[in-house]
Amino acid sequence: MTTDFSYIDRNLSRIRTGIVDACRDAGRDPDAVTVMGAIKSADPDEINYAHRVLGIRTVGENRVQQLLGRYELLDKEGLSLQFIGTLQTNKVKYIIDKVDMIQSLDSAGLAREIQKQAAKHGLCMDVLIEINSGSEESKSGVKPEDAEAFAVFLTDPANGFDRLRLRGFMTMAPKGDEAQYRRIFRETRLSCDRIWTQTLGRTEPMIMSMGMSESYAWAAAEGATMVRVGRALYSSGRPEAEAAEAVRPDKVQ
Repeated sequence: MTTDFSYIDRNLSRIRTGIVDACRDAGRDPDAVTVMGAIKSADPDEINYAHRVLGIRTVGENRVQQLLGRYELLDKEGLSLQFIGTLQTNKVKYIIDKVDMIQSLDSAGLAREIQKQAAKHGLCMDVLIEINSGSEESKSGVKPEDAEAFAVFLTDPANGFDRLRLRGFMTMAPKGDEAQYRRIFRETRLSCDRIWTQTLGRTEPMIMSMGMSESYAWAAAEGATMVRVGRALYSSGRPEAEAAEAVRPDKVQ
Protein backbone atom coordinates (compact mmCIF):
# COMPACT_ATOMS: atom_id res chain seq x y z
CA MET A 1 0.00 0.00 0.00
CA THR A 2 1.40 3.37 -1.02
CA THR A 3 2.06 5.97 1.64
CA ASP A 4 1.93 8.79 -0.89
CA PHE A 5 -1.53 10.22 -0.53
CA SER A 6 -0.83 13.46 -2.35
CA TYR A 7 -3.65 12.63 -4.77
CA ILE A 8 -6.10 13.03 -1.90
CA ASP A 9 -4.67 16.49 -1.19
CA ARG A 10 -5.16 17.45 -4.83
CA ASN A 11 -8.64 15.98 -4.96
CA LEU A 12 -9.74 17.78 -1.80
CA SER A 13 -8.30 21.06 -3.04
CA ARG A 14 -10.36 20.69 -6.23
CA ILE A 15 -13.49 19.86 -4.27
CA ARG A 16 -13.11 22.76 -1.86
CA THR A 17 -12.44 25.17 -4.71
CA GLY A 18 -15.60 23.99 -6.43
CA ILE A 19 -17.63 24.49 -3.27
CA VAL A 20 -16.15 27.94 -2.59
CA ASP A 21 -16.86 29.13 -6.12
CA ALA A 22 -20.36 27.67 -6.14
CA CYS A 23 -21.23 29.23 -2.81
CA ARG A 24 -19.77 32.58 -3.84
CA ASP A 25 -21.94 32.67 -6.93
CA ALA A 26 -25.00 31.63 -4.90
CA GLY A 27 -24.35 34.08 -2.07
CA ARG A 28 -23.72 31.30 0.46
CA ASP A 29 -21.01 30.83 3.06
CA PRO A 30 -18.81 27.91 1.93
CA ASP A 31 -18.01 27.17 5.57
CA ALA A 32 -21.65 26.11 5.91
CA VAL A 33 -20.95 23.07 3.69
CA THR A 34 -19.39 19.98 5.31
CA VAL A 35 -17.41 17.68 3.05
CA MET A 36 -18.22 14.10 3.99
CA GLY A 37 -15.90 11.37 2.78
CA ALA A 38 -18.07 8.61 1.31
CA ILE A 39 -15.74 5.72 2.06
CA LYS A 40 -17.28 2.79 0.16
CA SER A 41 -14.34 2.56 -2.24
CA ALA A 42 -11.62 3.88 0.10
CA ASP A 43 -9.31 1.80 2.24
CA PRO A 44 -8.57 2.49 5.94
CA ASP A 45 -5.20 4.12 5.24
CA GLU A 46 -6.80 6.60 2.85
CA ILE A 47 -9.62 7.31 5.29
CA ASN A 48 -7.23 7.84 8.19
CA TYR A 49 -4.94 10.10 6.15
CA ALA A 50 -7.81 12.30 5.03
CA HIS A 51 -9.00 12.48 8.63
CA ARG A 52 -5.70 13.05 10.43
CA VAL A 53 -3.93 15.25 7.90
CA LEU A 54 -6.63 16.94 5.85
CA GLY A 55 -9.39 17.36 8.40
CA ILE A 56 -12.09 15.17 6.84
CA ARG A 57 -13.75 14.38 10.14
CA THR A 58 -17.11 13.21 8.81
CA VAL A 59 -17.25 9.96 6.83
CA GLY A 60 -20.13 7.89 5.54
CA GLU A 61 -20.31 4.13 5.10
CA ASN A 62 -22.75 2.41 2.72
CA ARG A 63 -22.51 -1.22 3.78
CA VAL A 64 -22.89 -2.77 7.22
CA GLN A 65 -20.50 -5.64 6.56
CA GLN A 66 -17.78 -3.33 5.31
CA LEU A 67 -18.23 -1.02 8.27
CA LEU A 68 -17.83 -3.90 10.70
CA GLY A 69 -14.86 -5.34 8.84
CA ARG A 70 -12.71 -2.25 9.14
CA TYR A 71 -14.17 -0.50 12.15
CA GLU A 72 -11.18 -1.27 14.36
CA LEU A 73 -8.75 -0.04 11.69
CA LEU A 74 -10.14 3.50 11.67
CA ASP A 75 -8.71 6.30 13.75
CA LYS A 76 -11.96 7.22 15.47
CA GLU A 77 -10.68 10.04 17.69
CA GLY A 78 -12.54 13.11 16.50
CA LEU A 79 -14.15 11.13 13.67
CA SER A 80 -17.89 11.15 12.98
CA LEU A 81 -18.78 7.84 11.35
CA GLN A 82 -22.23 7.92 9.76
CA PHE A 83 -24.30 5.39 7.84
CA ILE A 84 -25.51 6.54 4.44
CA GLY A 85 -26.57 3.35 2.63
CA THR A 86 -29.76 1.34 2.54
CA LEU A 87 -30.20 -0.18 6.00
CA GLN A 88 -32.13 -3.36 6.66
CA THR A 89 -33.89 -3.58 10.00
CA ASN A 90 -32.07 -6.78 10.96
CA LYS A 91 -28.71 -5.01 10.56
CA VAL A 92 -29.42 -2.05 12.84
CA LYS A 93 -28.21 -3.90 15.93
CA TYR A 94 -24.73 -4.28 14.43
CA ILE A 95 -24.09 -0.57 13.88
CA ILE A 96 -26.21 1.22 16.47
CA ASP A 97 -23.29 1.75 18.85
CA LYS A 98 -20.75 2.44 16.10
CA VAL A 99 -22.21 5.34 14.13
CA ASP A 100 -23.13 8.89 15.09
CA MET A 101 -25.90 9.30 12.56
CA ILE A 102 -28.08 7.24 10.24
CA GLN A 103 -28.83 9.27 7.12
CA SER A 104 -31.01 6.70 5.37
CA LEU A 105 -34.14 6.53 7.52
CA ASP A 106 -37.02 5.85 5.16
CA SER A 107 -39.69 3.76 6.88
CA ALA A 108 -41.65 3.38 10.09
CA GLY A 109 -40.30 -0.14 10.53
CA LEU A 110 -36.71 1.05 10.39
CA ALA A 111 -37.50 3.88 12.80
CA ARG A 112 -38.96 1.42 15.30
CA GLU A 113 -35.91 -0.81 15.09
CA ILE A 114 -33.52 2.11 15.57
CA GLN A 115 -35.62 3.18 18.55
CA LYS A 116 -35.48 -0.35 19.98
CA GLN A 117 -31.75 -0.81 19.55
CA ALA A 118 -30.88 2.71 20.73
CA ALA A 119 -32.89 2.13 23.90
CA LYS A 120 -30.97 -1.11 24.54
CA HIS A 121 -27.69 0.80 24.37
CA GLY A 122 -28.93 3.82 26.31
CA LEU A 123 -28.25 6.26 23.50
CA CYS A 124 -30.06 8.69 21.24
CA MET A 125 -29.42 8.35 17.50
CA ASP A 126 -29.28 11.30 15.14
CA VAL A 127 -31.18 10.54 11.93
CA LEU A 128 -31.95 12.10 8.57
CA ILE A 129 -35.01 11.29 6.52
CA GLU A 130 -33.92 9.97 3.14
CA ILE A 131 -36.00 11.40 0.30
CA ASN A 132 -36.18 9.64 -3.05
CA SER A 133 -36.24 12.96 -4.86
CA GLY A 134 -36.65 11.40 -8.31
CA SER A 135 -39.24 8.82 -7.17
CA GLU A 136 -37.04 6.13 -8.71
CA GLU A 137 -38.27 2.58 -8.22
CA SER A 138 -34.71 1.26 -7.87
CA LYS A 139 -33.79 3.59 -5.01
CA SER A 140 -34.74 3.72 -1.36
CA GLY A 141 -36.13 6.75 0.41
CA VAL A 142 -39.58 8.18 1.00
CA LYS A 143 -41.32 9.83 -1.91
CA PRO A 144 -41.15 13.63 -1.85
CA GLU A 145 -44.90 13.89 -1.30
CA ASP A 146 -44.64 11.61 1.77
CA ALA A 147 -41.71 13.35 3.46
CA GLU A 148 -43.82 15.80 5.45
CA ALA A 149 -46.10 13.15 6.92
CA PHE A 150 -43.12 10.96 7.81
CA ALA A 151 -41.37 13.86 9.55
CA VAL A 152 -44.52 14.54 11.59
CA PHE A 153 -44.81 10.84 12.44
CA LEU A 154 -41.23 10.68 13.71
CA THR A 155 -41.47 13.81 15.84
CA ASP A 156 -44.91 13.27 17.37
CA PRO A 157 -44.27 12.38 21.04
CA ALA A 158 -47.28 10.08 20.96
CA ASN A 159 -45.39 7.73 18.65
CA GLY A 160 -42.63 7.12 21.16
CA PHE A 161 -39.48 7.86 19.16
CA ASP A 162 -37.66 9.45 22.07
CA ARG A 163 -34.39 7.73 21.09
CA LEU A 164 -34.36 9.29 17.63
CA ARG A 165 -33.27 12.87 17.03
CA LEU A 166 -34.31 14.17 13.61
CA ARG A 167 -31.58 16.46 12.28
CA GLY A 168 -32.71 17.01 8.72
CA PHE A 169 -32.89 15.30 5.33
CA MET A 170 -30.79 13.41 2.80
CA THR A 171 -31.33 12.82 -0.90
CA MET A 172 -29.73 11.17 -3.94
CA ALA A 173 -30.68 12.93 -7.14
CA PRO A 174 -31.24 10.96 -10.35
CA LYS A 175 -28.28 11.16 -12.71
CA GLY A 176 -28.61 13.96 -15.20
CA ASP A 177 -27.09 17.18 -16.44
CA GLU A 178 -26.45 20.35 -14.49
CA ALA A 179 -29.94 21.74 -15.03
CA GLN A 180 -31.58 18.52 -13.84
CA TYR A 181 -29.38 18.24 -10.78
CA ARG A 182 -29.90 21.83 -9.78
CA ARG A 183 -33.67 21.66 -10.23
CA ILE A 184 -33.95 18.51 -8.10
CA PHE A 185 -31.66 19.88 -5.41
CA ARG A 186 -33.49 23.22 -5.32
CA GLU A 187 -36.95 21.67 -5.16
CA THR A 188 -35.93 19.21 -2.46
CA ARG A 189 -34.20 21.81 -0.34
CA LEU A 190 -37.11 24.24 -0.55
CA SER A 191 -39.55 21.49 0.41
CA CYS A 192 -37.38 20.42 3.33
CA ASP A 193 -36.95 24.01 4.51
CA ARG A 194 -40.73 24.37 4.59
CA ILE A 195 -41.23 21.08 6.45
CA TRP A 196 -38.51 21.96 8.95
CA THR A 197 -39.60 25.49 9.79
CA GLN A 198 -43.34 25.58 9.13
CA THR A 199 -44.55 22.04 9.76
CA LEU A 200 -42.14 21.02 12.51
CA GLY A 201 -41.55 24.51 13.87
CA ARG A 202 -37.82 23.91 14.22
CA THR A 203 -35.45 26.81 14.76
CA GLU A 204 -32.17 24.89 14.99
CA PRO A 205 -30.12 24.44 11.80
CA MET A 206 -31.32 21.74 9.41
CA ILE A 207 -28.86 19.31 7.85
CA MET A 208 -29.39 19.03 4.09
CA SER A 209 -27.22 16.15 2.86
CA MET A 210 -27.17 16.10 -0.94
CA GLY A 211 -24.68 16.01 -3.78
CA MET A 212 -22.02 13.41 -4.55
CA SER A 213 -18.84 13.19 -6.63
CA GLU A 214 -20.55 14.16 -9.87
CA SER A 215 -22.76 16.89 -8.41
CA TYR A 216 -21.31 18.33 -5.19
CA ALA A 217 -20.77 21.89 -6.43
CA TRP A 218 -24.28 22.15 -7.84
CA ALA A 219 -25.66 20.82 -4.56
CA ALA A 220 -23.66 23.40 -2.62
CA ALA A 221 -25.06 26.13 -4.84
CA GLU A 222 -28.59 24.93 -4.14
CA GLY A 223 -28.37 24.77 -0.35
CA ALA A 224 -26.61 21.58 0.70
CA THR A 225 -25.05 21.73 4.15
CA MET A 226 -23.26 18.41 3.56
CA VAL A 227 -21.95 16.84 0.35
CA ARG A 228 -20.98 13.15 0.18
CA VAL A 229 -17.91 12.66 -2.01
CA GLY A 230 -16.20 9.32 -2.54
CA ARG A 231 -14.47 8.80 -5.89
CA ALA A 232 -13.81 12.52 -6.26
CA LEU A 233 -11.91 12.48 -2.97
CA TYR A 234 -10.20 9.12 -2.67
CA SER A 235 -9.50 8.09 -6.26
CA SER A 236 -5.81 8.04 -7.19
CA GLY A 237 -6.34 8.17 -10.93
CA ARG A 238 -8.71 5.38 -11.91
CA PRO A 239 -10.97 6.24 -14.86
CA GLU A 240 -13.92 6.95 -12.59
CA ALA A 241 -11.94 9.79 -11.04
CA GLU A 242 -13.01 11.83 -14.04
CA ALA A 243 -16.32 12.24 -12.23
CA ALA A 244 -14.60 14.90 -10.15
CA GLU A 245 -14.01 16.95 -13.29
CA ALA A 246 -17.72 17.00 -14.10
CA VAL A 247 -18.24 19.81 -11.63
CA ARG A 248 -15.09 21.86 -12.00
CA PRO A 249 -15.58 25.39 -10.63
CA ASP A 250 -15.58 26.87 -14.13
CA LYS A 251 -18.55 24.65 -15.00
CA VAL A 252 -20.77 25.92 -12.19
CA GLN A 253 -23.08 28.62 -13.46
